Amino acid sequence: MKLIFEKSSAGRKAVELPKLDVPEKTDLIPTNMLRNELSLPELSEIDVMRHYTESSKKNFGVDNGFYPLGSCTMKYNPKINEDISRLPGFTSIHPLAPESLNQGALQLMYNLEKDLCEITGMSRFTLQPAAGSHGELVGVMIIKKYFELKNENRTKILIPDSAHGTNPASAALCEFETIQIKSNDGGCVDLEDLRKHMDKDVAGLMLTNPNTLGLSDKNILEIAKILHDNGSLFYCDGANANAVVGVVKIADMGFDIVHLNLHKTFSAPHGIGGPGSGPVGVVKHLDDFLPVPLIDKNKDNYCLNYNLKNSIGQVRAFYGNFSVLVKAYTYVKSLGREGLPEVAKNAVLNANYLMSKLKKHFDLPYDTVCKHEFVLSDKGMPNHITTIDIAKRLLDYGYHAPTIYFPLIVHGSIMIEPTETESKQTMDEFADVMVKIRKEASENPELLRNAPSTTPVKRLDTVLAARKPVLKYEE
Repeated sequence: MKLIFEKSSAGRKAVELPKLDVPEKTDLIPTNMLRNELSLPELSEIDVMRHYTESSKKNFGVDNGFYPLGSCTMKYNPKINEDISRLPGFTSIHPLAPESLNQGALQLMYNLEKDLCEITGMSRFTLQPAAGSHGELVGVMIIKKYFELKNENRTKILIPDSAHGTNPASAALCEFETIQIKSNDGGCVDLEDLRKHMDKDVAGLMLTNPNTLGLSDKNILEIAKILHDNGSLFYCDGANANAVVGVVKIADMGFDIVHLNLHKTFSAPHGIGGPGSGPVGVVKHLDDFLPVPLIDKNKDNYCLNYNLKNSIGQVRAFYGNFSVLVKAYTYVKSLGREGLPEVAKNAVLNANYLMSKLKKHFDLPYDTVCKHEFVLSDKGMPNHITTIDIAKRLLDYGYHAPTIYFPLIVHGSIMIEPTETESKQTMDEFADVMVKIRKEASENPELLRNAPSTTPVKRLDTVLAARKPVLKYEE
């Protein structure tokens, strides 16, 4: 497929404006502020439409195929959520309008916060953070200020070796030293290693539960006790909340702070499909540290509360990505108290079903009941076939590849999350393709080494792309 610049033909136009019917003025804009002529492609309207229609057919998303991307919950998003977020009452308001004119939006955010508190067991939430990583940063900022006000110079954040990479990044941005905690043979936190690193410099532990291996830590309450006995705080990376939503309250596990990914667990499009949202919830004694403003209710009116004595301050313009909040609120209300637990139960059922089918053909480092996702590896693959070969070959069969080479504690990892929205038929078809690829690795390994062969772009030199990326189009 040609680039749109390559389809350009001098003189073609997509639109032609009427002739100027008022006196022309040429001195309204200072000469030094005038733009240089833009080098834009010249095409007719139908050429433009055909180009972008053709391009859209080459895109891959959850709307046109199975997307088993582990640790990201790339599930189908009910279209009613999109419809509700586009209602004029939500799209036509302005965040700087007086509170009296935005009562509906404030009410929705107030109710969403209450729902998230009910789901997690937390006391209060801020809806401002614009992504999960942003939520992590807010959580660590709260931890930092909490100990500053206690006049305790705590300098360390503990992070398991199976954590998301944004955990140590968030801690480093807040000038904490990050200490890695080992996993035990079962893929969960090694309690002895945790105890070994506990001292009065430890501000907190950031833990994903269920973790990136899809395993729920059986010692979660003991971990919380070890931290709290040391005066430390316990932070939950809620990226994998889809496995427990409506079933277990995160506060009951002993966590003090949690971020939730509304663009994962609560259905708004993920990644390039739309903006994110990573609300942060805290237990009661941390309420006062949340970003301002919070949304409160004063008799029959909803208002903005900037009067939090120990607040870390505002972390996002206005109140967060409002359209994502509308979609999440619609999702919660559509499913309700009965439907949300079914999300988690079906996600766990699907993951265990698919895992049981594939472990007969691929290495499964942690062979135990999983939650929402599981991790295979390329150990034992014939003819030196690797994870990247498997991932590329899946593209030829019309499937997006799972997450690969993460978590790092599994060599050649293949992380698969089917989510609750996929049918048994889809999972059976995917499993059949995986088994077929395993057979190809034995009988015709070059098929995998040269994959993909059916996509517009074939196998790329990933090392060259990483070291010498081309970031702009050159004519």
